[in-house]
Amino acid sequence: MRPSHIETILNREFESAADGHHTPVMLWGPPGVGKSQIVAKIAQQHGVPLIDIRLSQMEPTDLRGIPFRSGQLVEWSIPSVLPDAERHGPSGILFLDEITSAPPSVSAAAYQLILDRRLGEYRVPDGWVIFAAGNRQGDRGVTYAMPAPLANRFTHYEVEVNLDDWVDWAHSEDIDPRVIAFLRFRPDLLFSFDPAHTPIAFPSPRSWEYAHRALQKFDKTDLLADALMACVGQSAGLELKTFVDNMAQMPDIDAIIAGEAADVPDGIDLQYGVAAALVRRALKAADSGNATAVYGNILKYAQRFPQREMGVMLVSDLHRAVGRPLFAVPAFSEWANSITDLVLYEH
Repeated sequence: MRPSHIETILNREFESAADGHHTPVMLWGPPGVGKSQIVAKIAQQHGVPLIDIRLSQMEPTDLRGIPFRSGQLVEWSIPSVLPDAERHGPSGILFLDEITSAPPSVSAAAYQLILDRRLGEYRVPDGWVIFAAGNRQGDRGVTYAMPAPLANRFTHYEVEVNLDDWVDWAHSEDIDPRVIAFLRFRPDLLFSFDPAHTPIAFPSPRSWEYAHRALQKFDKTDLLADALMACVGQSAGLELKTFVDNMAQMPDIDAIIAGEAADVPDGIDLQYGVAAALVRRALKAADSGNATAVYGNILKYAQRFPQREMGVMLVSDLHRAVGRPLFAVPAFSEWANSITDLVLYEH
């Protein structure tokens, strides 16, 4: 399931806790696809705390607590890491990450916590939801088969990579437009992981963020190629370096934004580069007084692509980035009319 759909599901699960309808959710997926980031985004959107417990690093007593004598009885201390309404707030997210990497003795200790929302005398506050995530057994990580009693305590969703969702996220996080353009040009490299070859560095949504950081640190140096290969692997790193070098031939983005005459480059890679750069400039202009003019000039430029599908991609990314204000721009109707036959043909 694509990340944007997973995000919608987790958002509804969080909201349903207030009505008592929440069911614990298990997210499955290979390393680096953004499972943890999706959960963190839900916490950020609702302004609630996120308690991230890495079960792979815990002992059973870390969850159950340590027994101590109280008179003639033995009681259990409550681990401070578990959510408490007074200390953490009435609502939040308890995230059990790396649950498939936890030894069976630890996952067994989590049974009652997940199903009954309690451990002995401890109870999870009503406003808190329980999410978990882990790698699949074929992903070459340290994983244990999830026992059936534990699996039956969750609803299960598999997180898949989706380029449009990643591009939306990348623009919102100010990822280098050259990385976005490269992955539009080579979408098959957004995630390329072959567990049979146990690669050290490989392309994934997480490692492309590292490539973005490498560009900020090593751009214009002799170390850039090595730095990119260290992030996403040798083949993808070298391709990105070549792509970045070619971006020097892009047309003047400022001229396009200003509505001046600017040629559309012949190379498809450069066209992707222009599209990504224009969306980024539109985002930066969203809160300025000239946003309408900027959007309009980008829409006019979108009509000039020899391959109209490229213009459609540009406007689609632009709409996802800036939202409904794009529809109010006078040039939008002109652009929409220019691709009417294309849309009718595709449908």
